Amino acid sequence: MNDILTWILDLVQNVDPVVRTLLAGVGMLLETSVLVGLVMPGDTVVIVASTGITNWVEYLALIVSVVVGSLAGESIGFALGRFFGPRIRGSRLGQRIGYENWMRAENYLDRRGGIAVFVSRFLPILHSLIPLTVGMSTMRYRKFLAWTVPACTVWAIGYASVGWAAAGTYRELSGQLHYAGYVFVAIIAIFLLAVLLIRTLLERSQRRHMEIPGDGDATTREDLP
Repeated sequence: MNDILTWILDLVQNVDPVVRTLLAGVGMLLETSVLVGLVMPGDTVVIVASTGITNWVEYLALIVSVVVGSLAGESIGFALGRFFGPRIRGSRLGQRIGYENWMRAENYLDRRGGIAVFVSRFLPILHSLIPLTVGMSTMRYRKFLAWTVPACTVWAIGYASVGWAAAGTYRELSGQLHYAGYVFVAIIAIFLLAVLLIRTLLERSQRRHMEIPGDGDATTREDLP
């Protein structure tokens, strides 16, 4: 296992750091815009890129690239929602996403406002739909950024850190332990299990807030101009 893992990590590390960092940023731009995030796993892109980090400069550069790429993608999604939202929603792709998912995003935004923007970064499907949904709402772009910037930053730091830590730990132990590869896998697995747990708790909280009675069809957005 060590030989295979070493080959993979060396392959990633041998990619020019600038190219690797830019590719991660472009990947996040695509993942957070135009609904590409429904099929393109941004977390995998960042973890793979982070395994090639060799110093703090590369680490910080990757985080900046991922955050900027995410914000650019979400800004594109916001603009598309603002100008073409109903058309996208009614398109063949929009219909394939499903009416329930669209309503889930819209209702969550109605109930939670800016908090929904922050939390959606950590939830599947919603992180791709919320920027479009916000664009179709009355929330201003400035407020949208105020909530999504910290969310993207926390997300980027988490994924970049675990990839760097796992790869760095493996490289330190690979010459001493035959099972160093399992240490790498364990670090990634523990992190992903923690992410899954957090997502489950957030989704439960989301459903609980959406089931709060008393408002009927009235909106409760905190973001009215």
